[in-house]
Amino acid sequence: MEIKEEITKRASKITEIVQEYLPKEENFQKTVLEAMNYSILAGGKRIRPMLMKATFDLFGGKSSAIKPFMAAIEMIHTYSLVHDDLPAMDNDEYRRGKKTTHAQFGEAMGILAGDALLNYAFETATLAFEEEPTNSNIGKALRVLAVKAGVFGMVGGQVVDVESEKKPDEKVSREKLDFIYRLKTGALIEASMMIGAILADASDEEVTKIENVASKIGLAFQIQDDVLDVVSSFEELGKPIGSDEKNNKPTYVTFEGIDKSKEDVLKLTNEAIELLHGFDKEDKFLEQLFMYLVYRKN
Repeated sequence: MEIKEEITKRASKITEIVQEYLPKEENFQKTVLEAMNYSILAGGKRIRPMLMKATFDLFGGKSSAIKPFMAAIEMIHTYSLVHDDLPAMDNDEYRRGKKTTHAQFGEAMGILAGDALLNYAFETATLAFEEEPTNSNIGKALRVLAVKAGVFGMVGGQVVDVESEKKPDEKVSREKLDFIYRLKTGALIEASMMIGAILADASDEEVTKIENVASKIGLAFQIQDDVLDVVSSFEELGKPIGSDEKNNKPTYVTFEGIDKSKEDVLKLTNEAIELLHGFDKEDKFLEQLFMYLVYRKN
């Protein structure tokens, strides 16, 4: 089967898993529940839960606790996009070819929907204890999820990103840009793969190695996003292109140019694949997924 078909097939299964955990749209808070479900079902490649499950499979995982964590990581990723699109942030009205949450439900409900998805993600992840109440790896996985999503992870990267935009006279250094990318984008990808390994009962050393693999893929993924923001189209990307330039936002392309950025995406991906080979596992899906991410168009 072609890798694109396999990814589509797996993404469809992941969406079904996520739907199992979504709240019913009822009671007086119905509007925010509708906004949550609208946000998470608006599309998306489901890359983070896909990476989590693929890493879990790589290490021969059998635990049923993986499913609520797959749903949880997608909820956290979605909440970050909902907030990222807000007028106070990137002020985007389209994502994945559809109206963004605040454009559809209003700014206040966009804020609340993001808040709700973050909290609901942890409600969902803790359901893993009902699956396997004596599995100590669940606590380790929750810790990784919390840290990588918080101020020492994704939120921390977003803070530096927002502050940099508000100080146009202060040029963003390459060091600061790398910091933003490592936390804002890389942290959730690291969490995804680390949690997959942890729930598969990988050793601490193996989890650390997987974090290194994920760090390289996370950076490659973000650089490719920067490239697509320049060379893609609204039809392919599903959101306005050139938004970084519009917001006077320095990116990897700003520092390195298009050609070097493309080269670095491939270099980082090859380094990640080489590290992956060090585990001496037979499952090749992760390797194929990494290469797909390099050449994706959206």
